[in-house]
Amino acid sequence: MSVPDYLQCAEDHQTVLVVVQPVGIVPEDQFFRIYKRIASVNQLSVRDSQRLLFIRYRHHYLPENNEWGDFQTHRKVVGLVAVSTCGSAQDWPATAQRFHGHKEVYGSTLYDSRLLVFGLQGGAAEPQQPPRTDVAFYPGFDDCPDVERRIEDFVESLFIVLESKRLDRATDKSGDKIPLLCVPFEKKDFVGLDTDSRHYKKRCQGRMRKHVGDLCLQAGMLQDALVHYHMAVELLRGVNDFLWLGAALEGLCSASVIFHYPGGTAGKTGGRKPSISQPPDAGKRHRPGAQEVLIDPGALTANGISADTSTEIGRAKNCLSPEDIIDKYKEAISYYGKYKNAGVIELEACVKAVRVLAIQKRAREASEFLQNAVYINLGQLSEEEKIQRYSILSELYELIGFLRKSAFFKRVAAMQCVAPTIPEPGWRACYKLLLETLPGYSLSLDPHDFSTGSHRGWAAVQMRLLHELVYASRRMGNPGLSVRHLSFLLQTMLDFLSDQEKKEVTQSLENYTSKCPGGMEIITLPDGLKLPPVPFTKLPIVRSVKLLNLPVSLRPHKLKGLQGNVSTASPFIYSPIILHTRGGDKDKIDFQWVQGDVCEVQLMVYNPMPFELRVENMGLLTSGVEFESLPAGLSLPAESGLYPVTLVGVPRTAGTITVNGYHTSVFGVTSDCLLESLPGVKTGGCLVEVIPSLPRLQLSTSLPRSAHVPQPMSKEEVSSSVSIQLFNGETQQLQITLENIGSEDIETLELSSKMVTTKEKVLGQFLVWDPAQFRSQLPVRPGGSVSLSVSIRAQLDFSGQENLLQDLNDDGISITGLPISSPLRQVLKPVRSDSKTLVGDPAKNEYSHVKTLEAVLNFRYSGGPGGSEGFYRELGLGVHVDLEPSLFFTRVSTLPATSTRQCHLLLDIFNPTEHELTVRAKNNQDLVLHASECQRMAIQVDKFDFESLPDQVQVQDQDQNQNQNRFSSPRQQEEERQLAQGCRINGKLGLGWTIPSLRRQGSASVEGVLNKLVLEQLQLAPLQWDVLVNGQPCDCDVVADCVVGDAVTLEVKLTNRSRSPVGPLALTVVPYQDYQNGVQNHDLDRAVTFIGSSTFYIHAVDSGRSSVCEGALLFLYAGDFYLNIKFQDDRNDRSDRSRRELPLAWFTLPSVHVRAREGPLQAGA
Repeated sequence: MSVPDYLQCAEDHQTVLVVVQPVGIVPEDQFFRIYKRIASVNQLSVRDSQRLLFIRYRHHYLPENNEWGDFQTHRKVVGLVAVSTCGSAQDWPATAQRFHGHKEVYGSTLYDSRLLVFGLQGGAAEPQQPPRTDVAFYPGFDDCPDVERRIEDFVESLFIVLESKRLDRATDKSGDKIPLLCVPFEKKDFVGLDTDSRHYKKRCQGRMRKHVGDLCLQAGMLQDALVHYHMAVELLRGVNDFLWLGAALEGLCSASVIFHYPGGTAGKTGGRKPSISQPPDAGKRHRPGAQEVLIDPGALTANGISADTSTEIGRAKNCLSPEDIIDKYKEAISYYGKYKNAGVIELEACVKAVRVLAIQKRAREASEFLQNAVYINLGQLSEEEKIQRYSILSELYELIGFLRKSAFFKRVAAMQCVAPTIPEPGWRACYKLLLETLPGYSLSLDPHDFSTGSHRGWAAVQMRLLHELVYASRRMGNPGLSVRHLSFLLQTMLDFLSDQEKKEVTQSLENYTSKCPGGMEIITLPDGLKLPPVPFTKLPIVRSVKLLNLPVSLRPHKLKGLQGNVSTASPFIYSPIILHTRGGDKDKIDFQWVQGDVCEVQLMVYNPMPFELRVENMGLLTSGVEFESLPAGLSLPAESGLYPVTLVGVPRTAGTITVNGYHTSVFGVTSDCLLESLPGVKTGGCLVEVIPSLPRLQLSTSLPRSAHVPQPMSKEEVSSSVSIQLFNGETQQLQITLENIGSEDIETLELSSKMVTTKEKVLGQFLVWDPAQFRSQLPVRPGGSVSLSVSIRAQLDFSGQENLLQDLNDDGISITGLPISSPLRQVLKPVRSDSKTLVGDPAKNEYSHVKTLEAVLNFRYSGGPGGSEGFYRELGLGVHVDLEPSLFFTRVSTLPATSTRQCHLLLDIFNPTEHELTVRAKNNQDLVLHASECQRMAIQVDKFDFESLPDQVQVQDQDQNQNQNRFSSPRQQEEERQLAQGCRINGKLGLGWTIPSLRRQGSASVEGVLNKLVLEQLQLAPLQWDVLVNGQPCDCDVVADCVVGDAVTLEVKLTNRSRSPVGPLALTVVPYQDYQNGVQNHDLDRAVTFIGSSTFYIHAVDSGRSSVCEGALLFLYAGDFYLNIKFQDDRNDRSDRSRRELPLAWFTLPSVHVRAREGPLQAGA
């Protein structure tokens, strides 16, 4: 026996063997269809008995194996079922002859046989002869309803013959003449033996006792079989008949297995129903107290076989325990190993023991049996037999849980399918077996199993197996399958490949994909196995994904009145009704994209390959809205490290978009990489809202663009910037053109400005425009434009530095001692080169420092569907001005004028530029200043009424700050009051400058230059005094003429412009003469006399009212007289106390100059 039956198990010893074979030409599918119906009758309950007969069917069985039927009766073919077709009656004799020939093959062991003929009616072939019981005729394969019943009758006939043989063997009374049962290779060894020896007789008795045990086991008499096996073991052990002793021990083990495991040991496919003849406790697997059957030698007859075994059966306490079963198997296999020709028996015994150990979950001992089976030499095996042997070994290792060992033998079987000695290698069978080895090596064809956790299994073995799969699929003629496996190898084993291996694998992949590009479709194999797609998530490796906000100039903003969702608004801090809405969009990003605008997603990637990696057609995978991805190609250098890649696309509809991942094309393989399958990727959210489309503005200016960005703003906040150089006080026009480059109309446009620099205080407005200029051009169609003009007015404080003031004092400039009749303008000496210069000294060079002014023009515009939902955009234009000084007011002072309502404002002006400068003022002569020259300009101005100005400023501030006074301290109130006063004064002066060489001009301002003292001197006193001599006002060097001896009327009028009443007051008129040499004569009692009192009394004057007091005086001599009107110096007087409470400047009265001339002589004098 050279071919083992690897499907055998311990319970097969209980079965009878029936061979089912086709006779003649029978379609294969129809034969196996009938074979399955026949094989369904695998056990039969014997009539009038509780015993069961089990049948084992085979459609192919070697006749040489049948010769071992005496050694183990379950190997003997006892039944034959032939299946044949017969088209006509003439074919019947040939069919019958062929059937007879099949019976002769197994004729020595057959109990009974049957022939099933399809295509003829019963009796049609031999009408003259009675019908045969061993032949059944059917019209066709579909019209045979009683096949199972005929097979059951056939099995019953087999049982009858089996039972008769058992009884014949068990009741043999032939004395010492017991035949010696032999295996085929023993027959030549027993020639010439002494048949009368006691040793020979015991051998015959032991073998026969074992044979009877086999028959009892097949006939369903388990306890009888146990007794006969025990007796055979004792007999054969005594004569050292090791081969048959091993068979007796194996039979004992098989009977004990059937007793302990009535469900069978062959697994689910070979399971059988428990026998109804088993005792109630037969299902107990582990029986620690089980003992071997004790045999009484006296119970044996002379020839060793007792006719009645009831005594022994009664003494059989139990069969072998589960542990003893394995020990006996080991002993039996050791006996088989002594015989070279019993290799098949030994191998099958190992397989049976392994199946039992698998039921007992004793994997380590089972592996020892399998290891022994590997080294059993069966001689020269064909390639198919080798494949079958390795496949069965793999299945058995898998049965005991040795998955890697199972995979090893299955891989050996796969390699055997394509051995060089096979003329036609079976690459499909090889590929199928290789796929079955994957679980044993912790391999899965799903790349998701390798995305998380540490790597499982031996990477080197796994790579070898994957290479074999690639090669096998290529030899099968399926390049798409090769691409899939090679892609899987590169994706999952990248960390274990050397640099050289990476190059080789990628080159092979490119060669394969040139013929069959790889994609993301699922590949279904012929056996139904589906190979999932393999995305290249490691080529390149992505570390982070970040959705980028739109540029600042394109970001949408929501109107404040429309913020939030009204439907989910609640007056409560917490409400369980809307709890489900909170946290629902935890991955939603807090900015929006706009329909129709290009949106960006930034990926941080790196190339793990040792060579340049070219990635083609890389784009975004999205869901939620219609999205147009704009693929990009990139080339990453070898082992590049983190490298930013920006993927772009355009959402075509509004809604909520989810960025699910990205797609690439690397080495000819297209991959869809989902973010959820990338465990190491950092993302700040992948859900973003897409709002309806908005218009887009493009800005251009008449001034050159600048790379400078106003601080502290960023480049993103300002779309563009312009830069210009101006002198302090100069004005420049900026022409701005706004073009609608979007697809929606611009319906609203608003312009605002904000100063960015806070160090310098700008006088007046920095940027000025006319809103009506661009509003009249709305709406702006796509492709249209809007033009507007913006005035840049750069005007800072014109005051000089302290060190500069000190230097001018050193030059001896003073405002005192100037005659009233002088032109009040003095040209200073030019700065000598040998003297200390203002420009050369670093400590005094601050006045020439270039100041910087920065502001942002903000354009807010909206329109289209997005504008209807309350969204708008903002476009920023940065304005950078480098401001150079034009002139400095180094000192400001005043001189009184001839009129009490006027004064002279003295301005010391310094030219810090390198050019000649001309300064102008209203109603005044221009002043020309050379470079670094300082001169004084005197301007006669009317005094100003500041009394009500601070109240007006505060009222305006209250309106701007919602009735809240912004002056937080008296100091700030005073500074604001002085600023307002300076602004009013500056408006009257009309100061300006011109640089003729540069053709540049601008204005100047004294705001911030005037100190408190100067402001007080420029202020018109709240108490206005008017003095009239003979009805004529005396002011501004007016000389009143009178005649000596005539009465001169003197009127003093007081107008109260203060807020409170004034008075009562007392005024005294003191005449005097001025000799213009510093001497004044106040002793004029004989020259001037008063008509009445020289003191005037003014009662209380309410605010806004006037009071007039009159008097007269008489000049006795001709000459120039002056009248000094002063308050009476009487501290106890009430009017004096009232005067003391008011500022002294309020009581400045004009000096009166009266010239008395001699009158003409009277005619009669």
